[in-house]
Amino acid sequence: MENNSQVAILSFYSFVNISNLDILLQKILLIGKKKRVRGTVLIANEGFNGSISGEETILRIIVDEIAKLTGANDINIKINYAPSHPFHKLKVKIKPEIISMAVGVLDVQNLKGEYIEPNAWDAFIARSDVVLVDTRNNYEVEAGTYVNAVNPNTDTFKQFPEWVDNNKDLFKNKKIAMVCTGGIRCEKSTAYMKKIGYTEVYHLKGGILQYLEDTKNQNSMWQGECFVFDDRRAVDDDLSPSCDEY
Repeated sequence: MENNSQVAILSFYSFVNISNLDILLQKILLIGKKKRVRGTVLIANEGFNGSISGEETILRIIVDEIAKLTGANDINIKINYAPSHPFHKLKVKIKPEIISMAVGVLDVQNLKGEYIEPNAWDAFIARSDVVLVDTRNNYEVEAGTYVNAVNPNTDTFKQFPEWVDNNKDLFKNKKIAMVCTGGIRCEKSTAYMKKIGYTEVYHLKGGILQYLEDTKNQNSMWQGECFVFDDRRAVDDDLSPSCDEY
């Protein structure tokens, strides 16, 4: 539901193979400035990742236009509200990756693992033949994570491939489940796992935030708080701001 008393903040991403990045950059800037939206959109050959603020209906039009320009048909979207714009102007940037892993060319669009819906997640990760890996950085995992989740103890996402290489025994004869805050890191990590030869790889659709919104953590499989990259810092089971500081 649109909240007319506040500014909408729409975060979105999609892994879709893109060419002609320079042309796409100019088109997004033209549309965004015409509609007077603010924020940052990153584009790369592997897809796009952005956070923009303005009137909610306008923001959704912008994302629809980006989908048409790129051919994306699987876009992860989150909507929040704030008393005022958190951004000063619109920026569109070309990057080597929309989320940096530094493993060279990775066709995430075609390699990514299978989605598990939030309402099916608890039962899936409780299975004895599943190993659950939290792909977030150590300080995020320390704030909260799932029961029996493996913490790779990474400081940056770029360290994740090395951790995988050093822990091959962990994945033997197991289905591999990946989780992260909003979906983007676990989506890319599942593609990486499949690229290096693993076949049964899964990830939580929409990430932890979508899980908490949909399930309210009714089975208490999530423990602690979810670190977020905005003024809230961390959120509780009901997505309300935490009182703790990180």
